[in-house]
Amino acid sequence: MSRILVIEDDIDLQEGLVFSLRTEGYQVMSAATAKEGLKIFRQGCDMVLLDCNLPDGSGFDLCPVIKKERDVPIIMLTARDTELDEVKALELGMDDFMSKPFSLAVLKARIKKILQKDIPKMQMVSGDIMVDKNSCKVYKNGAEINCSKIEYQMLTFFIENEGIVLSKEQILDYVWDSQNNYVDENAVPVNVLRLRAKIEDNPKNPKHLINVYGIGYIWKKA
Repeated sequence: MSRILVIEDDIDLQEGLVFSLRTEGYQVMSAATAKEGLKIFRQGCDMVLLDCNLPDGSGFDLCPVIKKERDVPIIMLTARDTELDEVKALELGMDDFMSKPFSLAVLKARIKKILQKDIPKMQMVSGDIMVDKNSCKVYKNGAEINCSKIEYQMLTFFIENEGIVLSKEQILDYVWDSQNNYVDENAVPVNVLRLRAKIEDNPKNPKHLINVYGIGYIWKKA
């Protein structure tokens, strides 16, 4: 299911959105500041609900930063109901614009419509590996690979950050930390070995999932 990031400093509204979207089956993360929101965004998400006015900046300033890193859909939420703001939001590449107070039912409908339109982006291809985020299935050279939930989440995180060195801590935060459970850091190398056994032609000499000594791992298209 799609991961949605809510960046909203009104805590009551933020918590209400998180609760409501989770009941729809979405994975939802939240932040109250631009700095925190950008940090969570870099852990991976499929859509951002972005407040216009944040304690440490403007949603108008944060939008191009997000879009430059990864072109995910963004819906702006704002109390400033002006035509100029709406035009500015759309010119910056935001996918929709909603003025507060807004209908939760309408917001959900717009989220669903945008994510459905964004289905091609939900299929990630890297070399001989393809991940279908709609069905949560993984394919190698067209043949389906059976992955556990942890392996699937790790693979998705690696491909979304292709060419970027990811530390064990970043991987732990993305895959396990959302459950707020203690996890031994050895869980990362153990699951990397399991994932390699399924996706690599030669797991002992991997071409995709490469160790970066003393730091973590990097995914290469190969």
